[in-house]
Amino acid sequence: MRRIAVYRPFFTTSLVAATVLLTSLALAQVAGNAAPRSNAFNDPFVQVTSAVPQCPVPEGPLYTEAEVRELAHVRSQHGGSCHRVGRCRLPNSYLYDAEIIPRVQRYIREDGRFDDTSVWVLGERRLVTLMGCVQSQEQAEALEKAVGLVDDVMGVINLLQVGTAREGVRYPLAKP
Repeated sequence: MRRIAVYRPFFTTSLVAATVLLTSLALAQVAGNAAPRSNAFNDPFVQVTSAVPQCPVPEGPLYTEAEVRELAHVRSQHGGSCHRVGRCRLPNSYLYDAEIIPRVQRYIREDGRFDDTSVWVLGERRLVTLMGCVQSQEQAEALEKAVGLVDDVMGVINLLQVGTAREGVRYPLAKP
């Protein structure tokens, strides 16, 4: 019997994975999880611009030991699948992130259009998540498009907000 591979559209799968990850991080924050958390997967997370002083600061990619155990298998499957199907030259898509995020950082800083923002970027599996504050929706869209042009970026998750209101922030916040 011949097996037929069925692939979901990349963006839908990535968006679902990102939503699950961000939701679990937010729930851990709300629950006041006392277990120690760390960036066990070494996902690159940096602040790129800092012109909006009251911008809600995002929490980085922090995981408890239990979350690391839960995510390790999923991450290995997602990381290797792009190489198996020929979309990645490296054997694991997470290997790109350490190179991509510094290039994204340099591109945003050199562009000049985003000097009046406060933006953090997170790299996971060739996906770049944008968090922070911008001056307008048009600026958020322009930033998303600009980051999508950086070599090896497979997708951009735009969680930017206009202004500095803490209500409605779409990313987990760092503890004060």
